[in-house]
Amino acid sequence: MAVASSISSLFSTLKLHSHPSEPSLSASSKPHFYPLRKPTSSIPPSRLQGSPQLRLPLSRAKSSDEDGVDTSFFDDVNPEEEVPFEQVGPPEDYVPFPSFDELPPETEEQIAAAYEEIYGPAYSGMSILGNDIYVMDSKVKKTSGFGSKKKKEKVRDGFEERVVQVRRVTKVVKGGKQLSFRAIVIVGNKQGQVGVGVGKAKEVISAVEKSATNARRNLVTVPMTKNATFPHRADGDYGAAKVMLRPASPGTGVIAGGAVRIVLEMAGVENALGKQLGSKNPLNNARATVEAVAKMRHFKDVAAERGIPVEELWK
Repeated sequence: MAVASSISSLFSTLKLHSHPSEPSLSASSKPHFYPLRKPTSSIPPSRLQGSPQLRLPLSRAKSSDEDGVDTSFFDDVNPEEEVPFEQVGPPEDYVPFPSFDELPPETEEQIAAAYEEIYGPAYSGMSILGNDIYVMDSKVKKTSGFGSKKKKEKVRDGFEERVVQVRRVTKVVKGGKQLSFRAIVIVGNKQGQVGVGVGKAKEVISAVEKSATNARRNLVTVPMTKNATFPHRADGDYGAAKVMLRPASPGTGVIAGGAVRIVLEMAGVENALGKQLGSKNPLNNARATVEAVAKMRHFKDVAAERGIPVEELWK
Protein backbone atom coordinates (compact mmCIF):
# COMPACT_ATOMS: atom_id res chain seq x y z
CA MET A 1 0.00 0.00 0.00
CA ALA A 2 2.84 2.34 0.73
CA VAL A 3 4.32 1.77 -2.73
CA ALA A 4 0.96 2.49 -4.44
CA SER A 5 0.49 5.74 -2.52
CA SER A 6 3.98 6.98 -3.50
CA ILE A 7 3.34 6.22 -7.21
CA SER A 8 0.02 8.07 -7.14
CA SER A 9 1.66 11.13 -5.58
CA LEU A 10 4.33 11.07 -8.28
CA PHE A 11 1.69 10.99 -11.06
CA SER A 12 -0.15 13.88 -9.48
CA THR A 13 2.99 16.04 -9.56
CA LEU A 14 3.68 15.12 -13.20
CA LYS A 15 0.11 16.07 -14.08
CA LEU A 16 0.76 19.66 -13.13
CA HIS A 17 3.59 19.96 -15.72
CA SER A 18 1.91 18.06 -18.57
CA HIS A 19 0.95 19.66 -21.89
CA PRO A 20 -2.57 21.16 -21.89
CA SER A 21 -3.56 19.34 -25.09
CA GLU A 22 -2.74 15.96 -23.62
CA PRO A 23 -5.38 14.10 -21.54
CA SER A 24 -4.87 13.61 -17.85
CA LEU A 25 -2.60 10.76 -16.83
CA SER A 26 -3.95 7.67 -15.24
CA ALA A 27 -2.33 4.77 -13.54
CA SER A 28 -2.81 2.49 -16.56
CA SER A 29 -1.66 4.90 -19.32
CA LYS A 30 2.05 5.60 -20.10
CA PRO A 31 3.13 9.04 -18.89
CA HIS A 32 4.52 11.63 -21.36
CA PHE A 33 7.13 14.12 -20.07
CA TYR A 34 7.65 17.63 -21.60
CA PRO A 35 10.58 20.00 -20.82
CA LEU A 36 9.97 23.06 -18.72
CA ARG A 37 9.74 26.31 -20.77
CA LYS A 38 10.70 29.79 -19.67
CA PRO A 39 7.60 31.96 -19.47
CA THR A 40 7.53 34.72 -22.06
CA SER A 41 5.73 38.03 -21.96
CA SER A 42 3.80 39.56 -24.81
CA ILE A 43 4.52 43.12 -23.59
CA PRO A 44 6.89 45.04 -25.99
CA PRO A 45 10.29 46.19 -24.65
CA SER A 46 9.38 49.86 -25.04
CA ARG A 47 6.49 49.48 -22.60
CA LEU A 48 8.71 47.54 -20.24
CA GLN A 49 11.22 50.40 -20.12
CA GLY A 50 8.64 53.16 -19.83
CA SER A 51 6.30 51.61 -17.29
CA PRO A 52 7.28 52.39 -13.72
CA GLN A 53 5.64 49.18 -12.46
CA LEU A 54 7.90 46.90 -14.52
CA ARG A 55 11.11 48.94 -14.08
CA LEU A 56 13.87 47.34 -12.08
CA PRO A 57 14.26 48.77 -8.63
CA LEU A 58 17.19 51.13 -7.94
CA SER A 59 18.75 48.64 -5.58
CA ARG A 60 19.04 46.05 -8.37
CA ALA A 61 20.26 48.62 -10.97
CA LYS A 62 23.16 49.52 -8.75
CA SER A 63 26.03 47.15 -8.89
CA SER A 64 27.17 45.31 -5.87
CA ASP A 65 29.63 46.76 -3.41
CA GLU A 66 32.23 44.38 -4.74
CA ASP A 67 32.28 46.10 -8.18
CA GLY A 68 32.20 49.62 -6.78
CA VAL A 69 30.63 51.07 -9.98
CA ASP A 70 27.34 52.99 -9.87
CA THR A 71 25.22 52.31 -12.99
CA SER A 72 22.06 54.08 -11.85
CA PHE A 73 22.76 56.79 -14.43
CA PHE A 74 21.70 54.44 -17.23
CA ASP A 75 18.23 53.73 -15.80
CA ASP A 76 16.61 56.58 -17.79
CA VAL A 77 18.66 56.07 -20.97
CA ASN A 78 17.09 54.40 -23.94
CA PRO A 79 19.76 52.66 -26.04
CA GLU A 80 17.49 52.56 -29.11
CA GLU A 81 16.74 56.27 -29.07
CA GLU A 82 18.53 58.40 -31.69
CA VAL A 83 20.29 61.41 -30.21
CA PRO A 84 20.92 64.26 -32.70
CA PHE A 85 24.53 65.59 -32.93
CA GLU A 86 24.81 69.28 -32.14
CA GLN A 87 28.05 70.81 -33.49
CA VAL A 88 29.60 73.56 -31.36
CA GLY A 89 30.10 76.77 -33.29
CA PRO A 90 33.04 79.21 -33.04
CA PRO A 91 33.06 81.89 -30.33
CA GLU A 92 31.67 85.34 -31.04
CA ASP A 93 35.06 87.13 -31.18
CA TYR A 94 36.71 84.50 -33.41
CA VAL A 95 38.50 85.90 -36.45
CA PRO A 96 39.57 83.31 -39.03
CA PHE A 97 43.28 83.33 -39.89
CA PRO A 98 43.99 84.33 -43.47
CA SER A 99 45.23 81.66 -45.80
CA PHE A 100 48.83 81.41 -46.95
CA ASP A 101 48.06 82.89 -50.33
CA GLU A 102 46.40 85.98 -48.85
CA LEU A 103 49.43 86.98 -46.69
CA PRO A 104 51.65 89.81 -47.96
CA PRO A 105 54.92 88.65 -49.60
CA GLU A 106 58.02 88.65 -47.35
CA THR A 107 61.02 90.78 -48.19
CA GLU A 108 64.52 89.39 -48.65
CA GLU A 109 65.66 90.93 -45.36
CA GLN A 110 62.86 89.19 -43.45
CA ILE A 111 63.75 85.87 -45.05
CA ALA A 112 67.46 86.37 -44.26
CA ALA A 113 66.67 87.35 -40.65
CA ALA A 114 64.49 84.27 -40.17
CA TYR A 115 67.19 82.04 -41.70
CA GLU A 116 69.88 83.61 -39.49
CA GLU A 117 67.78 83.16 -36.36
CA ILE A 118 67.51 79.43 -37.04
CA TYR A 119 70.89 78.55 -38.56
CA GLY A 120 73.14 81.39 -37.37
CA PRO A 121 75.04 84.02 -39.40
CA ALA A 122 75.13 83.37 -43.14
CA TYR A 123 78.31 82.23 -44.86
CA SER A 124 78.27 85.32 -47.05
CA GLY A 125 79.80 87.32 -44.18
CA MET A 126 76.72 89.48 -43.59
CA SER A 127 74.54 89.52 -40.48
CA ILE A 128 71.01 90.94 -40.47
CA LEU A 129 70.53 90.58 -36.69
CA GLY A 130 73.90 92.10 -35.78
CA ASN A 131 75.65 88.85 -34.81
CA ASP A 132 79.39 88.33 -35.00
CA ILE A 133 80.11 86.47 -38.24
CA TYR A 134 83.52 85.33 -36.95
CA VAL A 135 82.05 83.41 -34.01
CA MET A 136 80.38 80.09 -34.72
CA ASP A 137 76.98 79.58 -33.17
CA SER A 138 76.93 77.24 -30.17
CA LYS A 139 74.18 75.18 -31.84
CA VAL A 140 76.42 74.49 -34.84
CA LYS A 141 79.49 73.53 -32.81
CA LYS A 142 80.43 69.89 -32.68
CA THR A 143 79.34 68.18 -29.49
CA SER A 144 81.09 64.85 -30.01
CA GLY A 145 83.89 63.26 -31.95
CA PHE A 146 87.34 64.54 -32.79
CA GLY A 147 87.89 68.19 -32.01
CA SER A 148 84.87 68.50 -29.73
CA LYS A 149 87.02 69.37 -26.72
CA LYS A 150 86.60 72.96 -25.68
CA LYS A 151 89.61 75.04 -26.63
CA LYS A 152 90.74 77.88 -24.45
CA GLU A 153 90.52 81.27 -26.07
CA LYS A 154 93.81 83.07 -26.56
CA VAL A 155 94.47 85.73 -23.94
CA ARG A 156 94.41 89.22 -25.43
CA ASP A 157 96.31 91.34 -22.93
CA GLY A 158 98.75 93.04 -25.30
CA PHE A 159 101.59 90.54 -24.77
CA GLU A 160 103.16 88.64 -27.63
CA GLU A 161 104.48 85.12 -27.24
CA ARG A 162 107.60 83.63 -28.78
CA VAL A 163 108.52 79.97 -28.41
CA VAL A 164 112.25 79.56 -27.88
CA GLN A 165 112.54 75.79 -27.53
CA VAL A 166 110.40 72.66 -27.31
CA ARG A 167 112.12 69.51 -26.11
CA ARG A 168 110.99 66.00 -25.38
CA VAL A 169 111.99 64.95 -21.89
CA THR A 170 111.55 61.70 -19.99
CA LYS A 171 111.00 60.83 -16.37
CA VAL A 172 112.15 57.43 -15.13
CA VAL A 173 109.59 55.80 -12.87
CA LYS A 174 109.08 52.34 -11.44
CA GLY A 175 107.15 51.04 -14.44
CA GLY A 176 109.40 52.60 -17.10
CA LYS A 177 109.73 56.08 -18.62
CA GLN A 178 107.15 58.85 -18.87
CA LEU A 179 107.51 61.01 -21.97
CA SER A 180 106.51 64.68 -21.86
CA PHE A 181 107.35 67.97 -23.59
CA ARG A 182 109.06 71.02 -22.13
CA ALA A 183 108.49 74.40 -23.73
CA ILE A 184 110.35 77.69 -23.19
CA VAL A 185 108.29 80.77 -24.02
CA ILE A 186 109.19 84.47 -23.81
CA VAL A 187 106.35 87.02 -23.58
CA GLY A 188 106.57 90.79 -23.90
CA ASN A 189 104.55 93.84 -24.85
CA LYS A 190 107.47 95.62 -26.61
CA GLN A 191 107.00 98.53 -24.25
CA GLY A 192 109.48 97.60 -21.55
CA GLN A 193 107.96 94.46 -20.01
CA VAL A 194 109.30 90.96 -20.66
CA GLY A 195 109.16 87.55 -18.97
CA VAL A 196 110.55 84.03 -19.38
CA GLY A 197 108.51 80.94 -18.57
CA VAL A 198 108.85 77.14 -18.65
CA GLY A 199 106.11 74.52 -18.76
CA LYS A 200 105.86 70.75 -19.09
CA ALA A 201 102.95 68.65 -20.35
CA LYS A 202 102.22 65.48 -22.28
CA GLU A 203 101.16 67.57 -25.31
CA VAL A 204 103.04 70.38 -27.01
CA ILE A 205 100.08 72.78 -27.00
CA SER A 206 99.48 72.32 -23.30
CA ALA A 207 103.17 72.79 -22.56
CA VAL A 208 103.23 76.07 -24.50
CA GLU A 209 100.14 77.33 -22.67
CA LYS A 210 101.65 76.48 -19.29
CA SER A 211 104.96 78.18 -20.11
CA ALA A 212 103.17 81.31 -21.37
CA THR A 213 101.20 81.50 -18.13
CA ASN A 214 104.39 81.06 -16.13
CA ALA A 215 106.10 83.81 -18.12
CA ARG A 216 103.27 86.26 -17.39
CA ARG A 217 103.79 85.61 -13.68
CA ASN A 218 107.49 86.55 -13.88
CA LEU A 219 107.49 89.87 -15.71
CA VAL A 220 110.28 92.42 -15.31
CA THR A 221 110.49 96.02 -16.47
CA VAL A 222 113.36 97.02 -18.75
CA PRO A 223 114.55 100.64 -18.30
CA MET A 224 115.12 102.32 -21.68
CA THR A 225 116.13 105.73 -22.91
CA LYS A 226 114.48 107.82 -25.61
CA ASN A 227 116.67 106.07 -28.20
CA ALA A 228 115.20 102.64 -27.21
CA THR A 229 118.47 101.41 -25.71
CA PHE A 230 119.86 100.66 -22.26
CA PRO A 231 120.82 103.49 -19.88
CA HIS A 232 124.11 101.75 -19.01
CA ARG A 233 125.96 98.48 -19.37
CA ALA A 234 125.12 95.41 -17.27
CA ASP A 235 126.11 91.78 -16.89
CA GLY A 236 124.00 88.87 -15.72
CA ASP A 237 124.59 85.23 -15.01
CA TYR A 238 122.34 82.25 -14.35
CA GLY A 239 123.92 78.90 -13.73
CA ALA A 240 126.82 78.42 -16.15
CA ALA A 241 125.49 81.04 -18.59
CA LYS A 242 126.79 84.62 -18.55
CA VAL A 243 125.37 87.47 -20.63
CA MET A 244 126.93 90.88 -21.33
CA LEU A 245 124.66 93.78 -22.40
CA ARG A 246 125.85 97.15 -23.75
CA PRO A 247 123.91 100.21 -24.95
CA ALA A 248 124.20 101.22 -28.62
CA SER A 249 123.75 104.39 -30.67
CA PRO A 250 120.58 104.96 -32.73
CA GLY A 251 120.46 102.94 -35.94
CA THR A 252 122.62 100.09 -34.62
CA GLY A 253 119.81 97.61 -34.09
CA VAL A 254 119.89 94.58 -31.85
CA ILE A 255 123.18 92.77 -32.27
CA ALA A 256 122.81 89.58 -30.26
CA GLY A 257 122.08 85.93 -30.83
CA GLY A 258 120.06 83.08 -29.44
CA ALA A 259 117.70 83.64 -26.56
CA VAL A 260 119.31 87.04 -25.74
CA ARG A 261 118.05 88.53 -29.02
CA ILE A 262 114.50 87.22 -28.46
CA VAL A 263 114.34 88.68 -24.93
CA LEU A 264 115.51 92.10 -26.12
CA GLU A 265 113.12 92.17 -29.08
CA MET A 266 110.10 91.20 -26.95
CA ALA A 267 111.07 93.92 -24.44
CA GLY A 268 111.03 96.57 -27.20
CA VAL A 269 114.77 97.33 -27.29
CA GLU A 270 115.81 98.59 -30.74
CA ASN A 271 119.52 99.42 -30.26
CA ALA A 272 121.66 97.18 -28.09
CA LEU A 273 124.68 94.90 -28.05
CA GLY A 274 124.62 91.47 -26.42
CA LYS A 275 127.03 88.62 -25.98
CA GLN A 276 126.64 85.12 -24.58
CA LEU A 277 129.56 84.02 -22.43
CA GLY A 278 129.77 80.45 -21.19
CA SER A 279 126.90 78.01 -21.64
CA LYS A 280 124.76 77.96 -24.77
CA ASN A 281 121.66 76.71 -22.98
CA PRO A 282 118.74 78.88 -24.25
CA LEU A 283 116.84 78.74 -20.94
CA ASN A 284 119.84 79.78 -18.83
CA ASN A 285 120.82 82.52 -21.30
CA ALA A 286 117.27 83.90 -21.33
CA ARG A 287 117.15 83.99 -17.55
CA ALA A 288 120.66 85.52 -17.41
CA THR A 289 119.46 88.27 -19.75
CA VAL A 290 116.51 88.95 -17.46
CA GLU A 291 118.87 89.13 -14.48
CA ALA A 292 121.10 91.64 -16.31
CA VAL A 293 118.11 93.77 -17.31
CA ALA A 294 116.76 93.74 -13.74
CA LYS A 295 120.03 95.33 -12.54
CA MET A 296 119.60 98.39 -14.80
CA ARG A 297 118.26 101.65 -13.36
CA HIS A 298 117.50 105.11 -14.65
CA PHE A 299 119.79 107.95 -13.63
CA LYS A 300 116.90 110.00 -12.29
CA ASP A 301 115.87 107.15 -9.98
CA VAL A 302 119.38 106.86 -8.56
CA ALA A 303 119.60 110.63 -8.05
CA ALA A 304 116.24 110.65 -6.29
CA GLU A 305 117.38 107.91 -3.90
CA ARG A 306 120.59 109.81 -3.11
CA GLY A 307 118.79 113.11 -2.80
CA ILE A 308 120.98 114.94 -5.30
CA PRO A 309 120.31 116.42 -8.73
CA VAL A 310 121.05 114.30 -11.79
CA GLU A 311 123.94 116.61 -12.89
CA GLU A 312 125.96 115.75 -9.78
CA LEU A 313 126.13 112.05 -10.65
CA TRP A 314 129.08 112.68 -13.02
CA LYS A 315 131.05 115.02 -10.76
